[in-house]
Amino acid sequence: MERGNFVDHIRIFCRSGKGGAGSAHFERNKMDAMAGPDGGNGGRGGHIILRGNSQLWTLLHMRYYKNVLAKDGENGLKNNSTGHDGADIIIEVPLGTIAKDEETGEIEAEILEEGQEVVWVKGGRGGLGNKNFATSTNQAPEYCQPGEMGSEGWKQLELKILADVGLVGFPNAGKSTLLSVVSAAKPKIANYAFTTLTPQLGIVPYRDNRSFCMADLPGIIEGAAEGKGLGHRFLRHIERNSVLLFLIPADSNDHAKEYAILISELEQYNPELLHKKIILAISKSDMLDDELKKAIAETLPKDVPHVFISSAANQGITELKDMLWKALNEPIA
Repeated sequence: MERGNFVDHIRIFCRSGKGGAGSAHFERNKMDAMAGPDGGNGGRGGHIILRGNSQLWTLLHMRYYKNVLAKDGENGLKNNSTGHDGADIIIEVPLGTIAKDEETGEIEAEILEEGQEVVWVKGGRGGLGNKNFATSTNQAPEYCQPGEMGSEGWKQLELKILADVGLVGFPNAGKSTLLSVVSAAKPKIANYAFTTLTPQLGIVPYRDNRSFCMADLPGIIEGAAEGKGLGHRFLRHIERNSVLLFLIPADSNDHAKEYAILISELEQYNPELLHKKIILAISKSDMLDDELKKAIAETLPKDVPHVFISSAANQGITELKDMLWKALNEPIA
């Protein structure tokens, strides 16, 4: 996705540096015109390195860098001097970034921690100088090694949002409103589908100066696992969340059916998502009386904890935060 300021997928051409060639040099001085081989080794070609940066939330800064080319290593020198290594290129990426080879689809690196560095594309090794090939029977080798070629190819960087809690629901379920109430985040809120087109993150304060991170993700629709609506652009970000908070509005025609559709879409995309802890919140519940709440509760799945909330009326928010905190901190069975 490359629209707006949130970019979570980038395609770039990478080429690491070629290693420098070794030197085939012989020392000469006034005492000995043929003092022996003293050719130094070539320098290593520059690596392309990924580094985690917790201050970045998007791959926007990579949008206009379609070619990442590292420097070659320098050739070896006389006097057993090794050539300088090619300068490495360090690409800073947000936490949750996955690096892939475009041709094979293989995941080559995964950045999850601040300051974590991974050599993504290795530079070629420098060649050995002729000094390394001297033996008792061949004291004046006239050959050396060339440097190894670097690696090149089209690569992909893909961001999966890192958040403790991910909000899951159909468009207009009240996810953005909830995030704006429980955190300082200011997501766009309007009464039409797909108001949220990109993930929004908010830090939710909790008791005793504790907190957790919540992500408002683009709304899901039936068929999202097949790419409909915002499709995989939405589902990709769910994979990083520890707890999934399903939001179903109180005015839904069939709460159980809506929940079943959401579960089905997650299962089709990645069955492992169903192993995550799930909490179900019925939003916009200020329009319900106790009798209606009881009737709705009887239709909900018995093995999933639920809570009735209203972001507008600030009802059930404290109870919801308690449930989320407990889910985040209880051991996995």
